Amino acid sequence: MTNTPGALLGPAEIRELAGRLGVRPTKTLGQNFVHDGGTVRKIVRAADVRPGDRVVEVGPGLGSLTLGLLEAGASVVAVEIDPVLAGQITDTVRHHAPDADLEVVTADALDVTTLPGEPPTALVANLPYNVAVPVLLTFLERFDSLRSVLVMVQAEVADRLAAPPGSRTYGVPSAKAAWYGAARRSLNISRHVFWPEPNVDSALVAIERHDPPETTATRRQVFTVVDAAFAQRRKTLRAALSGLFGSGAAAEDALRAAGVDPRLRGERLSITDFARIAEHLPVTAGTVDE
Repeated sequence: MTNTPGALLGPAEIRELAGRLGVRPTKTLGQNFVHDGGTVRKIVRAADVRPGDRVVEVGPGLGSLTLGLLEAGASVVAVEIDPVLAGQITDTVRHHAPDADLEVVTADALDVTTLPGEPPTALVANLPYNVAVPVLLTFLERFDSLRSVLVMVQAEVADRLAAPPGSRTYGVPSAKAAWYGAARRSLNISRHVFWPEPNVDSALVAIERHDPPETTATRRQVFTVVDAAFAQRRKTLRAALSGLFGSGAAAEDALRAAGVDPRLRGERLSITDFARIAEHLPVTAGTVDE
């Protein structure tokens, strides 16, 4: 390896590593490796990573962002599905930052229910685009120690995650993310800092965790209502939720009891509104939390 200890990975090093490992980035795994050190440091600064922070990174790939997080003094647990990449990242970090605190978990992020070491307080990742939203929501659900999130996703996904009620892009990801915290679109990331270069734009989304709405409904019940409300988003809530409540009339009664106009569409409701509706679900609808 020609790169020097302490340096971040550049374009030549990324290609050298990939070539030596026989790694060909695939669309199936959503692999696009960041090769620009300036961008990596910009992401770490935007995440406000401090020395001693425990950070979980999903999809570290060849280790570009991992090295940036470690450079900032973080303790990192990296979750990587590709066993070849998972095996290499330890060697890469040992070469560049021999005293850094890194643990690697070789697994599909959607299957991870526990992590080694101290509970992570931050999720910082360049998420594979094809599973970005499921991974984000899964980690927020399973690891309540997470207080902050900064993830790089496809720009249009960033727009959806950070969209407020009433906006054109507000939908299921927006509402579910709002259950866990306040999301905002952060920096735009040039497609030219990736290898291979994607054909879509990227952006960072930041989420600061807060308590979910006060409600007697479970998270699963609330999310069941969210899914139903947006399954046919052009329908009024009365029509969209009729299946959940057994009829349009029953849905209207529940909506009025929750203080929600049955003529509205789901895009107008906040997560608190969805929670109030979920409190009136029949006992057979989404009563067992995941």
